[in-house]
Amino acid sequence: MKPRRSTVIFSVFLLILILAVKWYTSNSERVETYYSTGFYQSFSQIPRLLFGWIPFSLGDLLYAAAGLWIIYKLVRIILVVKREKRGMIWQKIKYNSWNLLIAVSILYLFFQLSWGLNYSRQGIGQQLELPRNVYDSSSLAHINELLAEKVNITKAAIAGQQYPSTKALFERANAAYDIAGQHYPFLKYKLSSVKSSLWGWVGNYANFTGYYNPFTGEAQVNTTVPKFLQGFTTLHEIAHQLGYAKEKEASFVGYLAARQSNDSLLLYSTYLDLFVYANRNLYWVDSTAAIQFRNRLSKPVLADIRTWQEFNRKHQGFFEPFIAWAYGKYLQQNGQPQGMLSYDQVLQLLIAYEKKFRDI
Repeated sequence: MKPRRSTVIFSVFLLILILAVKWYTSNSERVETYYSTGFYQSFSQIPRLLFGWIPFSLGDLLYAAAGLWIIYKLVRIILVVKREKRGMIWQKIKYNSWNLLIAVSILYLFFQLSWGLNYSRQGIGQQLELPRNVYDSSSLAHINELLAEKVNITKAAIAGQQYPSTKALFERANAAYDIAGQHYPFLKYKLSSVKSSLWGWVGNYANFTGYYNPFTGEAQVNTTVPKFLQGFTTLHEIAHQLGYAKEKEASFVGYLAARQSNDSLLLYSTYLDLFVYANRNLYWVDSTAAIQFRNRLSKPVLADIRTWQEFNRKHQGFFEPFIAWAYGKYLQQNGQPQGMLSYDQVLQLLIAYEKKFRDI
């Protein structure tokens, strides 16, 4: 059972396209100019226009369907192995492997065209002309001090307030980007498509609070996590929609949106998340200083952190380390060699921003 000549030709064509993508992404300025701030800005609105109005996550259903299809195929392969002769089994495996390779290649190319090329862009640091200095322990301590103060102030500002509904939270995040877009034209957000994840309960055990689906253009938020985490997650996922693929850039763009909004709830969620990153990084180099800055947090903030820690403890899953490892490898393959620690690298952008503008 050999592949048809047309299949072979099509496979070679796909290989040429994949090599062309590799060549195109070798120049970040080219990607930034012609794709990220050009083609992508128009193309990315198409799936949001098509699927944004649907009240549930279409992408989550597609992922579920893909999972069921894979299980179905595995069962069929097992049944074939049981009843076919050894020679025929290898013929079918080769044939199906060829078809699988073609399918994966098509998905890879669509992923790159629809969003993935953004991993190779110059990014928000270049757009804001931020200095590229590597931060040291003194800079890290300084940013801890500033963030601890901001966390306390914004927590006090929302004291007594009830957290908004999911719909209201998404609307506030959209409004934050409307304001940010007035200050930074490259952050204009049109045709909102932000939705609650259908698999939030899975995310709790896999340790994710949100994700972006590049195939449907939907930003997914895990709305089963503590409320005070959801604001920053929403801003972060919208940043992915805008073409900021790297985690540190999506977090920093989310910070910019929160800062421009003056929305205390979004600001608290953002500053708290950033403080946790900063304090963890400082602890690795100066544990005494890290503990001192943590002790500056107000009692209500410390109570939220304990709630966060307890939530994570209750949802420790057997598969979490494997998922973290796999996702870390995915990040490394997409221009983020630090893997899961790429999220912490938002501090590099934040420190550079503070050095340039003298405020966070």
